[in-house]
Amino acid sequence: MRIRRAGDAALLVETADPHRLDAAVRAAGLPGVVDVVPGERTVLITTTGDPDRLAERVAALAPPPRTAADAPPVEIRVVYDGADLAEVADLTGLSAAEVVARHAAAEYTVAYLGFSPGFGYLTGLPDELRVPRRPTPRTSVPAGAVAIAGPYAAVYPSSSPGGWRLLGRTDAPLWDIDRDPPSLLTPGARVRFVQADERETQ
Repeated sequence: MRIRRAGDAALLVETADPHRLDAAVRAAGLPGVVDVVPGERTVLITTTGDPDRLAERVAALAPPPRTAADAPPVEIRVVYDGADLAEVADLTGLSAAEVVARHAAAEYTVAYLGFSPGFGYLTGLPDELRVPRRPTPRTSVPAGAVAIAGPYAAVYPSSSPGGWRLLGRTDAPLWDIDRDPPSLLTPGARVRFVQADERETQ
């Protein structure tokens, strides 16, 4: 674990297990901590107190038991009829059915949230499905679009511009302000995509 200052009021911690460190910091109730943001390999901790004193306390924290990682995976039912499915098949040298099978067979982990509320960057995409973003982004991708780009998989929580390759769609509510927490996906959670037919997502 490597701890660095991030400006006057924050620490950036490089760690191999950011989700466990995130849980440890939150559970410890360290004085002055006002925000904790896990990334794929880092945790940003903002404080109103002395960052150097906080760094000492963070370095002394014991990692908690794995909780989110041990919980059952979030299952997201997907109709694989995305606009880019055939193109992904061409890019990977696989058939469309093989792309679907490999995407649905993998287990993913929410590395972090970003881009828009509830948008989870999921690691665990099989190497053979890693394709670049579209050369020209779409001006509007519908909510529920299941997509891949580079090493990540994701689901668009709301309609927005986007350049990821679309494999399918789901009606799972990724973001609901009346839910606690609003985001269906949280950092560290495991995710499985389950192939469904049209009737199962209506």
